[in-house]
Order: sequence, then C-alpha cells, then structure tokens
Amino acid sequence: MRKKRVAFYTLGCKVNYCESEALQSLFEKEGYRVVDFKKPAEIYVINTCTVTGSSDHKSRKAIRRARRTSPEAIIVATGCYAQGFPEEIKQMGQADLIIGTHGREKLPEIIASLEPGQPRELVRPYGPGGSFELLPGGRRRGRSRGFLKIQEGCDQGCTYCIIPAVRGPLRSLPPDKAVERARAMVESGYREIVLTGVHLGLYGNDLEQVSLGVLLEKLEKVPGLERIRLSSIEPSDITRELVERLISSKKICPHLHIPLQSGDKEILSRMNRTYTPEEYLYLIRWLRERRSDLAVSADIMVGFPGETEKHHRRSLNFARAMRFSRLHVFTYSARPGTAAAAMSEQVEKAVMERRSREMISLGHEMAAAFRRKFIATTQEVLIEKVSPHRFGEGFTPHYLRTRVSLEGKGRNWPGKLIPVRLEKVEGEYLWGKT
Repeated sequence: MRKKRVAFYTLGCKVNYCESEALQSLFEKEGYRVVDFKKPAEIYVINTCTVTGSSDHKSRKAIRRARRTSPEAIIVATGCYAQGFPEEIKQMGQADLIIGTHGREKLPEIIASLEPGQPRELVRPYGPGGSFELLPGGRRRGRSRGFLKIQEGCDQGCTYCIIPAVRGPLRSLPPDKAVERARAMVESGYREIVLTGVHLGLYGNDLEQVSLGVLLEKLEKVPGLERIRLSSIEPSDITRELVERLISSKKICPHLHIPLQSGDKEILSRMNRTYTPEEYLYLIRWLRERRSDLAVSADIMVGFPGETEKHHRRSLNFARAMRFSRLHVFTYSARPGTAAAAMSEQVEKAVMERRSREMISLGHEMAAAFRRKFIATTQEVLIEKVSPHRFGEGFTPHYLRTRVSLEGKGRNWPGKLIPVRLEKVEGEYLWGKT
C-alpha cells in the first residue's frame, strides 16, 4: 500500500521553519511520506507568515498553488497569518483546515477527522499564561545544522509589530526538555544547533531560576554537539552572564544577531524600542572589547511613519559605523491593529523603496568588508553539502558561507568540521582550501 504524501511550504522566520520540521516529524510518525511542495500530494501544509503585507500575499499565493497542483488534496493553513487573519483565508475558499500557531500537537489526527466538503477553522485566541507547544523535535537525517525552538511569545509591544498578537505571551521549553531534544538531534547527525524563539533573550522568564545563560551551560555538556548558535537576541536582553558564557565557551559561535531597526533616536522612540542609538553603540563596543572578532548582524527598517530624509541619513550613517557582518533590511509595512498603522506621516512607497535600496547596498558593502577580514586565516567550516568534483559548502563559526575546493577529497565531509585556509571572496562566498 502506497504511503500517503504530505508536502510543506514555509514562509517567514526560523521559528516557522523549526515548527515545520517538527510537523513533518508528526506526519512521518503516522506513516506519511514527505514530498516536495511542487509535486502531487494528499495533504499540503502551508506554514504562513504575517510580518508584512507581502508575507500575507505570499501565504495566499502558496495556498492557491497547492490547490492547483492537487485539486482533491486537503489544504492546511497554519502559522501566523492563519492565527491573525483566519477570515481572510476562509474567504479564499481554498483551505480545508485553518489552524494558528498553537494546538497542533495532533494535527494528523485532526486532518483525519475532517469531513469532505466541510472546511474547519480551529484558530484559538491566546489567553494569559499558556504552555509551550510541545511538538516533537524536528530531526532530518543527513543534516548537519538544525534549529531548536526553546521559546515562544513576545510582550515587547513594538508599535509596528503584529507578532505579539499572533504568538501570544512568553512561554519557555523547560531546560531538561531542551537538553533532551538537543541530544536527539545530535544522535540523528546534527553538529550545530541554532536556538530559536520569538523573544529568545527572555527564555526562562516564565520558569523558576532559569535563564538563557543557564540553558547554554547545560547544552554545552551535550556529547557530540560541536556548535551552539543564537538566532537573534534583543539589545536589552544581552546580560553580563550571557556575555561571559559566550566569551568562555568553545562551542557557542562568535556571532550575535542584534536587531537595531533604526539608527535614529526619534524613530526608535516612535517604534517603542527600549534603547537609544547611544546605548546600542555602547553595547557593541563593549562586546567587541570582550571579543574582537565577534560577528554582529542586525535587522533595520526603512520607511517607518514619520521617517524623514534626515532620519534615514542618520540611520544609514549609524549602521555604517557599526560595521555589521550582515544587515537584514525590511521596508515598513502597516499591519492592521498596530499603533504604527494609525500614525500620521506614512512614507510614500517610492521613497521607501529608494531608501531600502540604499540600505541594502550599504549592507552588501559591510558584509564584503567583514568577509575580507578573514582572508589568509584558517577557520573551521561545518560542511553541510558537497557538490561532487567541485566544492564543499558550509559556514564558519562567524556565520560566513564558505566553499571549499575538493581537490579529490570531500566525499565524507558532510557533517564534519573541516579546517579551511581562506583565500578569496567571490560574491557572498569565501573560498578556501584544506
């Protein structure tokens, strides 16, 4: 008997990708075969995103594409867009099941209970408190780097952000469960684990005597785990305890992604961010004093309501002074129900697009400069894949994508840390030899 096929399409952040892997594991345990989203399947699961209006559009487009590929299939819409705007998905008339960002622990059973021609919407609003959604650990054979979600929810209240409404209050995966999942990931072949969360730095705030630093100490003791990486951490959540752990560790990667959002004090205030440019600058200087080779990447937004050309120039100049290793640029998108959507002085689309191009160009310039710093050094590269007879590819500890000339070697490299002498930069890649 042929196994039923299930296909996944994931939009948005690392948390979503982590959850999609976990949902895949749920289906595999029930005997399903996971296939490519472009191929025919009995079930399609679209893990949606709503961080911008474009994300909403892409989510709807993926739902329609699944329906065109297999008209008789069961289409499931889950994730943040499904949680925030289930009525919009309902009106499309394409999804058989709409379920948000929690309550998915028995998703295959829920799907099996669906009646033909009777779509269901199971989106539940978040209340105070709540528990961590205990999906299985997502473990994919043949992978060397994987994501481990340890935290959910956010209460920061940035004026542009809809995520607190669709992800609920702060919840943390207990440390013993996190360590258990890390061990299982290592046993299935992972050598690097990326810790993810909606507000990662507040991990443990809902637990007794637990913090991110405490968890990191426990994870460092997991046998076979070579690297631990943090996905993103807010400036105000970087504690002395966390920095001391980073500096002393041989496993925690020397790379921090610290969202900036704007380099202008007035715009940061309008965003309801909890720091000033001067405080951010002090933090980065302090971190680099403690570890001079630290890679610092950031998010930055252009076109926030009220952003003038002067604000934009200040933000550009501030970002340039930070010498980021990578810059993720977002164009402001008004999200329904957020404070920023009701603000006056909305910036024209053409102006936002021009400012975005300028900021992206600066990001490319800084990333290239950071890569060049590592020419003529030897770095350990965790090989993720090999292109036969050509090169191996993976990341350095500083999260620099690297290609390694094979020269007749490399067949057994995937999943191994290989010392590489870096020789040149080509586009987004460093190139080197063993």
